[in-house]
Amino acid sequence: MKVPPPPSGKVELPVALSLALLADMLRIRRMEEKCAELYGEGKIRGFLHLYIGEEAVAAGAMRALAPEDNIVATYREHGHALLRGVSMDRIMAEMYGKREGCSGGRGGSMHLFDAAARFYGGNAIVGGGLPLAAGLALAAKLKKESRITACFFGEGAVAEGAFHESMNLAQLWRLPVAYFCENNLYAMGTALERSESQTDLCAKAASYGMATLKADGMDVAAVHKTAQRAREHVATKGPVFVEFQTYRFRAHSMFDPELYRDKGEVEAWKERGPLHTFSARLKAQGDLTEGRFLELDRAAQAEVDKAVAFAEAGTREPAEDLAKDVTTPS
Repeated sequence: MKVPPPPSGKVELPVALSLALLADMLRIRRMEEKCAELYGEGKIRGFLHLYIGEEAVAAGAMRALAPEDNIVATYREHGHALLRGVSMDRIMAEMYGKREGCSGGRGGSMHLFDAAARFYGGNAIVGGGLPLAAGLALAAKLKKESRITACFFGEGAVAEGAFHESMNLAQLWRLPVAYFCENNLYAMGTALERSESQTDLCAKAASYGMATLKADGMDVAAVHKTAQRAREHVATKGPVFVEFQTYRFRAHSMFDPELYRDKGEVEAWKERGPLHTFSARLKAQGDLTEGRFLELDRAAQAEVDKAVAFAEAGTREPAEDLAKDVTTPS
């Protein structure tokens, strides 16, 4: 597999926005690195799917969306939730299974949720968020609301029937929804070319008459500009499918032995890493100093330390509450 050259050239964004995007990516990276450490210590249990390497997609896209927009994500959603405004304290407490978590400690890593932030999950089912996004968009259209719905999913979901049903209905009804595909090339452990006869994902969406866009998902500036175009299209014309070409540096999940891809390939993609390539470009054009970078990094680490302390001090749900919110036949 040929790896494209790293993102390069001048960053055509305001300096303040560039630094904010860099800070966003640092917050995700440091939080997830700590989650991996805590998982090894047995403090976070169950499934854990890390976003390390893909931070540019969540960072660039989230800052292109409006506060009133709906967000639907996958089980690799920690960064999306964080940048949507779900506090790191509540995310970490949820990882720990504590009552102070954003889902009351009942959802864990794959089911972060916050209605106040209009963050409608984490979804453990591959492709499960696609029809939910169509439903949220339909509701907004019927209510004549200005909000759009942004749905994040991996390329593995393109093989699901729900993808095709959702694309069809979204285009047929001109729903205000942006489908953001995070194509990291491997659906769990299966390379895209081994599972899909048509590897041009935009062609699949275009077959339903839907508008499509494509961007380098390792370049946060490119993601941001493309996501802005996508939102403008949805707000004025109808649904859009966007493919962000990205790559995860860690295994599919903490249980994954990762025997399906070459280590050299992973190292080659790390040369395209969004944090160091973006910060290097900003330094080259005089918009970032090493001191400022370290300052942003320290702030991210301090936020992580505070979140871990919050989670550690949290409370477990008592056994007598196990049946709470469970409906039983009368």
